[in-house]
Amino acid sequence: MINPSKSELVLYKSKDGDIQLDVQLERETIWLTQAQLAELFSTERSVITKHLRNVFHSGELDKNSVCAKFAHTAADGKAYQTQFYNLDAIISVGYRVNSKRGTEFRIWATNVLRQHIVQGHTVNEKRLKELKLTLKLVSDISRRKALSGDEASILLQTVAEYATALDLLDDYDHQRVTIGKTSRRKARPVTYDETMQLIDAMRQKFGNTAVFGKEKDQSLHSSLNAIMQSFDGNNVYPSVEEKAAHLLYFLVKNHSFVDGNKRIAAAVFLRFSAKNKLLYDKDGNKRVADNALVAMTLMIAESRPQEKEVITAMLTNLIAN
Repeated sequence: MINPSKSELVLYKSKDGDIQLDVQLERETIWLTQAQLAELFSTERSVITKHLRNVFHSGELDKNSVCAKFAHTAADGKAYQTQFYNLDAIISVGYRVNSKRGTEFRIWATNVLRQHIVQGHTVNEKRLKELKLTLKLVSDISRRKALSGDEASILLQTVAEYATALDLLDDYDHQRVTIGKTSRRKARPVTYDETMQLIDAMRQKFGNTAVFGKEKDQSLHSSLNAIMQSFDGNNVYPSVEEKAAHLLYFLVKNHSFVDGNKRIAAAVFLRFSAKNKLLYDKDGNKRVADNALVAMTLMIAESRPQEKEVITAMLTNLIAN
């Protein structure tokens, strides 16, 4: 059945100006009703019915392949389920009724379809690329860990929302993400004491369990200090965006706590971003939406060590966007 809301309407006018029809364009073909066929070929509708019957009876065309129904508004203003016939059927009838007019219509229809297919191919190619990249990214992570329903939903939603940054996702897919424009202002670090205060506040929210935020080793100090390091007089991570991205990565990967590693990592990342004016763009919009932060945290947690540069570059670009 044709969906009228998704079909395109094009106008056909014969060279002599006698015939003018509103033609449905869908499924990369042209569709006309029997009444329109009769008007196109200047004959009675009964003649069109007879020729169509012969076309199908002889096996020239398969009726199920060239016919479709959809709601058509009649002259009385009511909508009826009406049978439509595609270009193959139109041409077959045209050869039987009026080959000259049938040839004229076929030439017009072919040109319209060629333009439609070329234009549509560009759009569909982009949509297909979006779909492939989205599924690839989610699939890669899903294979490494059995995600909960909420995690999978957030991940899929976030990747979909970042469909406008497909070049970035394509680069991720081919392991060639590079860092774009970033800022080089002096960064304000998040201290160990700040982090512990933040964990205490979070512990109240998450049930005040003894294991939440309990340190396993000294790796928290390492994560907080690593992003501020310099070598030979130069910052290891030159921009505040790169520092923020690596802070999240180190906090997630170091597993410094018995419980709550990802939540604490995200919270400390947000504190660092707030202190360094990275949370919002110049229009007041969040640079990294809440669900995007969840998705990136999951991606870091399930990523392989050799994907570190790709993951951190991707997050850096999202922050700097």
